[in-house]
Amino acid sequence: MQLDRLGLTDLRAFRSAELTFAPGFNLITGANGAGKTSVLEAVHLIAYARSFRGRVRDGLVRHEADALEVFLSWTQRESETRRAGLRHSGTEWSGRLDRQPVSTLTELCSAFAAVCFEPGSHLLVSGAAEERRRFLDWSLFHVEPDYLDGWRRYARALKQRNRLLKSRPEPRALDPWDRELAVTGEMITRQRQLYLDTLRPYLDALARDFLPELGVAELEFRPGWRREQMPLSDALVMAREGDVAQGFGSVGPHRADWRLRFERLPGRAAPSRGQEKLIALVYVLAQAEAFVEEQGEWPVVLLDDLASELDVDHQARVLTRVSATPAQVLLTATEPPPVLATMPSDLIRARFHVEQGQVLVRDPGPG
Repeated sequence: MQLDRLGLTDLRAFRSAELTFAPGFNLITGANGAGKTSVLEAVHLIAYARSFRGRVRDGLVRHEADALEVFLSWTQRESETRRAGLRHSGTEWSGRLDRQPVSTLTELCSAFAAVCFEPGSHLLVSGAAEERRRFLDWSLFHVEPDYLDGWRRYARALKQRNRLLKSRPEPRALDPWDRELAVTGEMITRQRQLYLDTLRPYLDALARDFLPELGVAELEFRPGWRREQMPLSDALVMAREGDVAQGFGSVGPHRADWRLRFERLPGRAAPSRGQEKLIALVYVLAQAEAFVEEQGEWPVVLLDDLASELDVDHQARVLTRVSATPAQVLLTATEPPPVLATMPSDLIRARFHVEQGQVLVRDPGPG
């Protein structure tokens, strides 16, 4: 998957900008606050329907503008050109995919694939389980055609059941919603488990490369109920009394979680912040490599401010690993990272410099 062109209007400091990217590595430099990260945010907005720095309404729309607009065109499977556009005010949105209107943002997300490592990625490790569920769901939206429909059905049934729970219903009134949750929840969980099984060897190899000091990594998956003891249908019935008292559902895949456990981090010992960043990087790169296995092509790789997040040795490992693949990379930095001097001189195929919401195109090269 190769991102060809990005257009953005009224996004943070940008009144209007257009960038044409090259295959391989694209370096985007600029001072802190100049807007280089906003370029990656625009790409992320199409791939995930959100910024990695918060909601659209939280400052993503340029001051005094009514709405932001983002346009992408990309090539996939070597020759197929696709286009996506999004207009978002923070409260209302409209989108187009291949010149046709879309009814849900998920249609955009499932069409264009990008993985992202940025300063907040450590939340994949230390943050709430929702972060890790979102990571799984994004992957499955792309690789399992029926996952999205099952996920939507489950979300609708859960919403209706929670609404009913607040009225303290008779247990029998929950039966239709419990049946729907049981069917769709078991399907979601099977697909999550299968995806994690696919992800496991990539996680293992990357953990050994980036975190050898932590020893063997074991993947732990908690599906959201005691699946080894009972089916979800039984778990829902057993949870009814407590759910009525609390007013929300306490079991099911909406409570699932997963993570890597390391032999040299015994029990519930927490990794350091530096280790959290490296574990998150392992997750993101494993996700990208597993995507290739399932889809036959690389997602676009977004690396925001890599030099400030990782030491020189780990920067070199990341760049070396990714540069050995056909992946297209968008890399931001305040200035060209010194580690580039140790890399092949033709690694950077296109360079951009951002100043106060303006994009300047420069000749490629590390200098």
